Amino acid sequence: MTVFPARRAVPSARALPPVAVPHPRVESPGVLEPARPTPLEWARRRRAERGARRLEAAGARALGQLDHLGPAWHVIEWPRTDVTDVLDRGQDDRAGFLAIGPSGLFAVTIADHGRARVLVAGDVVQINGKRPPYVAESRRDAKRASKALSDAVGLTVPVTPVLTFVGSGVISVYGLPKDCLMATHRELDRLLVAGGSRISPATAEKLSRVAQHPGTWLNGTYRPTADYRWYDEGRTAADKPAHRR
Repeated sequence: MTVFPARRAVPSARALPPVAVPHPRVESPGVLEPARPTPLEWARRRRAERGARRLEAAGARALGQLDHLGPAWHVIEWPRTDVTDVLDRGQDDRAGFLAIGPSGLFAVTIADHGRARVLVAGDVVQINGKRPPYVAESRRDAKRASKALSDAVGLTVPVTPVLTFVGSGVISVYGLPKDCLMATHRELDRLLVAGGSRISPATAEKLSRVAQHPGTWLNGTYRPTADYRWYDEGRTAADKPAHRR
């Protein structure tokens, strides 16, 4: 608090001895307090925070559709952006997760379009006049996840890209993309189980344990053989019994 000395309106004959008044302490600028952001920087930060909250809410809505799939399905969050991408772009503006179940492995990418209309024509997705590369990013994420899991397991692990739209706007489709599944968040659970049973629940559980380990995504430093074996002691892949269809 700053204290100002009081003025005497009329000089007094019996003046009191002068009292020292403390002066306000002035801090040197830039020593303790950080520099305030400019209005432009503040607006950009608020916009990024709102976008992050919207992506989080959209991902929660998509995950809500998978709650009733049963214990055979596993949903894992994974680092969908490489370190080089984070340094170049500064922030990941995408959301998604891995879904592992009897139908296989799926890299789900969330696209929040809100109330805007979406036009889909093959690999082209148009929202509000813009064409974000959602399909290409979904394929790249699935390819990266497949490579990381394959390196950790020692076998080829295919991962299917899935592009999921979250919002209330109208979606017009004039042609679906190849090698990439597409659906709204309300149809995501039915899309994942439509592939039938391709892997056993035990294999899905093992793959989920590999995907949950941070070392899987760090240059393949995770080795699952230290925790468990894919087959029982003394057995190999050739010893598995053949299933008739």
